[in-house]
Amino acid sequence: MNFNPRPAQSVSPGEILSAELEARGWSQKDLAEITGRPHQAINEIVKGSKQITPETAIELAQAFGTSSEFWLNLESNYRLHEAEKQKRGSNKIVQRSRLFGLVPVRELIKRGWIKATKRVEELEEEICRFLQIDSIDLTPKFAAANFRRAEKRGSQTSAQWAWMARVEQLARQQKVSKFSLPNLNRALQDILDLSEKEVNVARVPEILTSLGVYFVIVRHMPKTYLDGATWMIDRNPVIALTLRYDRIDSFWFTLLHEIVHIIRKHASGVCNLYDKKPADRDEEEANNEAQSWLVDPAELDSFVENTRFYYSKNAIESFATESRRHPGIIVGQMQYAGLMGYNYLRNYLVKVRPYLKEWMDPTFFSNARKNIA
Repeated sequence: MNFNPRPAQSVSPGEILSAELEARGWSQKDLAEITGRPHQAINEIVKGSKQITPETAIELAQAFGTSSEFWLNLESNYRLHEAEKQKRGSNKIVQRSRLFGLVPVRELIKRGWIKATKRVEELEEEICRFLQIDSIDLTPKFAAANFRRAEKRGSQTSAQWAWMARVEQLARQQKVSKFSLPNLNRALQDILDLSEKEVNVARVPEILTSLGVYFVIVRHMPKTYLDGATWMIDRNPVIALTLRYDRIDSFWFTLLHEIVHIIRKHASGVCNLYDKKPADRDEEEANNEAQSWLVDPAELDSFVENTRFYYSKNAIESFATESRRHPGIIVGQMQYAGLMGYNYLRNYLVKVRPYLKEWMDPTFFSNARKNIA
């Protein structure tokens, strides 16, 4: 049971003041002369048009032998009660608070995912439409997902929901084949063969959709630190990337990490980018397998031993050619393994975004709008 210490009706300080005057047989003019206040000021307090200030509370306390807190509390409780009466029946603030707790409203408007409006009813309709729910009392329904993100930086569930909703919205606009796990397994080597040249990145999405896998790129939401995720949309998996790190090594590692989840039928989980050995066994398996697919561990060990930690450009390019991988993938894997400084040979870490524009959210580069709800 909720307890409200304030009464349903509040007595104004003016009524109490009138009662005190009557009990003493004083007029308003008498009180004005006692306190040195203008008669008009006393009259306005009695009528409730003038509020009792701390100075007035002290004077009334001295005149009637009460405490100044008594008069200030009367005034405060009365004004609060009157304000609540004015707001009663209007829950727009509560409603807006719930909407802003459900999704990052300003960010969705900024990206053009929902329309800006000052009417809370219209804003609720926009959010429900975006999340595909009938009411804000309902939780958005998404399949369990595997996320690759910087877990130590934290995340926001509301922003994550919004990101997933946008991915599904774009994925359902794609035409994909019927998904077959054996077909994906058989095509894995063909996909890996594309990692030799940066221009081949452009061919990856078409291969995936031909295998029944949705492929979508949606910029990560603030404070989610997502790199990628995979989950099921009906009977087809979706691989969603953010390109938070627009580098060829990050693209291939994240892509293969998600493919491992699909092939191994992993349950939902979170991969911590800063933990080389994730606590989740599925995530550890996805990390290890993605790494081994990109660069054979035995061959990498042999390369390190032969070069004796002197990684010249010629040595990197030669090893990349032998491994049939882009040099940036070799550099990225060695940096991740702690074999090379992060500032060394960064020119090999080429950007992949130019090859994937067709598969990116149209609002990927949208600027902030001024018409915030």
